[in-house]
Formats: sequence, C-alpha cells, structure tokens
Amino acid sequence: MPKKFRTEEIASWKETVSAGEEILLSGMLYTARDAAHKRILAAIREGRPLPFPLENALIYYAGPTPASSGLPAGSFGPTTSSRMDPYVPLLTEMGVSATVGKGDRSKEVYAALTKNKAIYLAAIGGAGALYAKCVKSISVIAFEELGCESVKQIYVEDFPVYVAIDANGNSIFKR
Repeated sequence: MPKKFRTEEIASWKETVSAGEEILLSGMLYTARDAAHKRILAAIREGRPLPFPLENALIYYAGPTPASSGLPAGSFGPTTSSRMDPYVPLLTEMGVSATVGKGDRSKEVYAALTKNKAIYLAAIGGAGALYAKCVKSISVIAFEELGCESVKQIYVEDFPVYVAIDANGNSIFKR
C-alpha cells in the first residue's frame, strides 16, 4: 500500500522515505524543464525575483499537452531528468526538497541530494494520461512564452511516484 503525503509537509517526511517506496503525493508542485531551469539560474545569479519560492519546493520535470476531456491538462508525463542535472546542486542548496522525473541522475546530483537532504522521485514514463487525471488545477506562473516548458503551478491529488533516490543517497538504480 503506498504511503500518502502532502507536498506542503515535505520537510517532515522527506527524510523518512526510502528508495523504492511508492508514494501518493497531494498538494502543490511546480513544473520546470530545460529552458525554465536556465532562466531560473540566470535570475539567481543576477539577484532577480524567482518565479516561486525554492524552500521546500517540489519541481516536476514535465510539460503538459493541451487540456482535453474536461481535465485541467492533457497528457502530463515526466521528461528525462538528466537534462536538469547541472541545476540540481544549486537548487537543493537553496532549499528545493524534491524533484520528479524519469531516469537515473549524475553522481553530482546524488552528492547534492545527500548533502542537502533532498530526494528524487520517479514518475512513470508513458503514464501521462494517468498523471493528467491527478492534476486538479494548473496555472502558468512564469515564462509563458516557453509554451509547454513554461513554469506552472499545479495542484495534484494522489499523484503516484516512487522514491528513486532517498535523502541518504540510496537508489533504485543502484540495486
């Protein structure tokens, strides 16, 4: 039976979960992919305001297709996480608690997650239609001109993910 967690309570549960555990997330996540990460990093370096608070944030590496079937978003599956690896050390140092995507991560990400007690959650590739059903609301909050790669704030209920790398560096990819 998967454990259920609220995203706004991540500070209290992120260090209690172990690699391989299935969890159901409910609450707020932010989406950001390659182009958005580049802009967020530039804003950090230049001291400009960020599109969302980084402290205890959960970032989902995804860009939905247009809404259909009366849902807030269309297919909403994860993108390959390794493209965001260069940004993870700084973002976790600044308070990001979890990222959600697919695939293994670099040794630098493992080190950053362990050092900053953050976690990496794996979403299932090919399950975009399932994830769309978990999205209850979605709004673009930054970089609208990037289309599907804009930063979005999404609210999810019972969003199924697996703890891929826990806060101690244990990993489903290294078993």
